Amino acid sequence: MSRRLILIRILAVLVVLLGVNYITWRWLESINWEAWWIAVPLIVAETYSLIDTILFSTTMWRAKEREGPKSEPQGTVDVFIATYNEPVEMVMETARAAKRIAYPHETWILDDGDRAEMAAAARSAGLGYITRTADWQDKPRHAKAGNLNNALFETEGEFLLILDADQIPDPLILHRTLGYFADDPQVALVQTPQWFINVNEADPLGSQAPLFYGPIQQGKDGWNAAFFCGSNAVLRRESLMQLGIVGYVRDVEDSTQRTLRAAEKLLGREARRNQSVPELHLELRELRQEVTRARADISQAEPIAEVTYRLRAKIDAASRRLVDNDLATMADDLAAIESLPIQRDAELGTLVVNDVALDALATRELSPLGAVKSVAALLDALRVDRPEEAQPIQPLATISVTEDMATAMQLHGMGWRSVYHHEVLARGLAPEDLQTMLKQRLRWAQGTMQVFLRDNPLAKKGLSGGQRLMYFGTMWSYLSGFAALVYLAAPIIYLTLGILPVTAWSVDFFARFIPYFLMNQLLFLVVARGIRTWRGQQYSLALFPVWIKACTSSFANVVFKKPLSFVVTRKDGRSAEGLPLREVWPQLTAIVLLVIAFVIGIVRVLVGAGDGTGTLVNTVWVGYDLAALSIIVQAIFYKGPAAYAEEPKGVT
Repeated sequence: MSRRLILIRILAVLVVLLGVNYITWRWLESINWEAWWIAVPLIVAETYSLIDTILFSTTMWRAKEREGPKSEPQGTVDVFIATYNEPVEMVMETARAAKRIAYPHETWILDDGDRAEMAAAARSAGLGYITRTADWQDKPRHAKAGNLNNALFETEGEFLLILDADQIPDPLILHRTLGYFADDPQVALVQTPQWFINVNEADPLGSQAPLFYGPIQQGKDGWNAAFFCGSNAVLRRESLMQLGIVGYVRDVEDSTQRTLRAAEKLLGREARRNQSVPELHLELRELRQEVTRARADISQAEPIAEVTYRLRAKIDAASRRLVDNDLATMADDLAAIESLPIQRDAELGTLVVNDVALDALATRELSPLGAVKSVAALLDALRVDRPEEAQPIQPLATISVTEDMATAMQLHGMGWRSVYHHEVLARGLAPEDLQTMLKQRLRWAQGTMQVFLRDNPLAKKGLSGGQRLMYFGTMWSYLSGFAALVYLAAPIIYLTLGILPVTAWSVDFFARFIPYFLMNQLLFLVVARGIRTWRGQQYSLALFPVWIKACTSSFANVVFKKPLSFVVTRKDGRSAEGLPLREVWPQLTAIVLLVIAFVIGIVRVLVGAGDGTGTLVNTVWVGYDLAALSIIVQAIFYKGPAAYAEEPKGVT
């Protein structure tokens, strides 16, 4: 164990102990309950920050610095360059660089824009070209994940190097990464940093992420939780195909179980309605028992096709024994059967179960024969033994607007391993205006929160305890927008109204808070080890409206099925026209209110209406908030790169 890691662990223990001591005291001794409406949100925000600190400390506990793979590169490789509407010349520059990669490989342009000029350029350069030819209504289904999944079935390489359209690869990128797969046959993913050449360290958009593509990913790597970031990564095809097959089986089982539950409910209700007719009652009750038995058999991992085939045979036999009692009712039944809530997706042929319509069918009044025929038709729609009816396999996860983290978490849940290789091996283009950057960050945050809501790592089977915490830590960080709102409001309320969220600015408060705060900063400095991280700290606070919008919109998407749009990050060398004041009005409003509060607080002290200690504490607090938010003012007027970035220090 290195001396630096020992120091990090010592500091981590101290900061957690000091933080727990401070927050415990705050909850038990210092809340001003007379002003509970600000005092409680503030202590909740501070508790959130402590949990964030604990998760960060846990991440760094096993930080791993790899020297490189031990084995020589081996295996066949396909290089995928995913594109939708990026400029053709930009894509071709990346593709030509990919073709020059020293290790033998095939280079493919995956064009979801289905552009004739892109296809012609690829052919003239001797490159592979793949597009999806389905009948799209707007944009290709599942965006980038669907694009990559489609290409997986058109190619054969054992390994896949995935690049965004602007990421120029180093000729040695495969020589430096493929060996990890030979070192450990359970490695499914090798992720390298993303680095941008069109920004410098003064970049007001904060595009570089040296803390994440460095200490944080190295910390996650120590827990076998370094995750896929969408580009500049090599993946093992076998692991992705296994992931797709397992996901397919689970989806089919879930769809079948939901449909059989509806059939069980329908038959049970019809049996109760026909108690006065013993023959019908007995027939329907026995069929319901057969459905219940089929569900149990599927739960015991019996083949779904065999179980549904046996059940269908029993349904057919029962149909022949039932008589038509009411022609008018049967006509209505047939209409209901024709509009079954199970259909095939027009684009992919995917099985789609409409749960609302399924519930409606289960409660619809049908004749006995109509109920049985409805169950038979449901089973027909679920047929999994016919190739033409097969649901397509989706190796890369499609549960969010970003495919990367979700795919990595699924792989880790199946026992595969990942590697973070800390060496810049591809160089790309960052957003060149504030509007584009905000859309990019919103998409990242929305994708992460979709995964959190749909596949919570804390409850996911197959993940180790450390992996659960590593994924949860990333998702937890996007809740910071709510805490930031409180941290902005609290000093404004005190300086303008004199309302104190704590019982007093006492010696007890400072004796607990200051050591905790200083130790937290010291841990951060040691972890960063010379990396400039102030820009990241600024945006952690300054993007609070983006984080809040991501949380609320993702919740609406997952719970209420409200769609999210997938916006491709523009990298065409052009900045958006006009000042993006509409996009950052919450930050500008916060700046104005903070300045007003600062002035009012000083005036209140001068006229003897304010407490000197409290005013000092809160004016310092306001100063920090203004320093963080000032980056938004710089970013508003930023248009394009001022200089090209130098190679990052500490990254070979």
